[in-house]
Amino acid sequence: MVQPQILSFFHEPTFTAAHLLYDPIGKRGALIDPVLDFDAKSGRTATRFADAMLEAAAKAGVIVDWVLETHVHADHLTAAQHIKRRTGARIGIGRRVTEVQGIFKPIFDAADVEPDGRAFDRLFDDGDALKLGELTVRVMHTPGHTPACVTYLAGDAAFVGDTLFMPDYGTARCDFPGGDAATLYRSIRRVLMLAPEMRLYLCHDYKAPGRDRFAWQTTVAAERAGNLHVHDGIDEATFVAMRNARDAKLDMPALILPSIQVNMRAGKLPPPAPNGTVYLLLPVDRL
Repeated sequence: MVQPQILSFFHEPTFTAAHLLYDPIGKRGALIDPVLDFDAKSGRTATRFADAMLEAAAKAGVIVDWVLETHVHADHLTAAQHIKRRTGARIGIGRRVTEVQGIFKPIFDAADVEPDGRAFDRLFDDGDALKLGELTVRVMHTPGHTPACVTYLAGDAAFVGDTLFMPDYGTARCDFPGGDAATLYRSIRRVLMLAPEMRLYLCHDYKAPGRDRFAWQTTVAAERAGNLHVHDGIDEATFVAMRNARDAKLDMPALILPSIQVNMRAGKLPPPAPNGTVYLLLPVDRL
């Protein structure tokens, strides 16, 4: 079996880990959860982070065939469209992105958004697969944080999005529209039934108290033994009670409003106004 090569990149302003996954033989690859630099104070965008990922792929001789999103992110803007323009890569996400689009289309008065997923090139169902050269990537539907969350499995690696964090930090919040703590628990148990040595690549890290470095790679065995919220022995009812109580005290992510309206469009900005300027909306009293 071909084992994947993985290069990871950390975007500290949004605490996001993005990954280059590729076949070491055929040198075909995917960028997972890439970030578009966005300054909320000025409204300016930049592509420094995504370009660094593309430069690393080029240095390794990798042709980027896919941008794979684990979900519609609420904490950073995706660079999927920039990468597609640069490489011709296709953009994929879980099929239930249509539910996310349906929830947020009226909130952002997004007349251009059809809640059918057509903004993306492919919608993945549980059990789907795609090829990166000699490497097969399988898709596992892991909802709970959002309805559309998926995990990508390639050889001995799994890219779990926001479903899990490092063992000392715990699990994803479930209080966004369409989220559900019981559903997340069942999704996590599916992930933790994978082989103990399976490497888990995360989408975020916030440095748990007492840890002085960022980390975004762990294993199934480490999560089962020591995850703060969902280690072996934690039942569903206990997890749901903890998660719901914790979520009730959390602030909204700083970039949730700009992020979702861009990410539900697969990284496209909203259509420009008649004056030619693109505006991101700030809905009042809707979330």
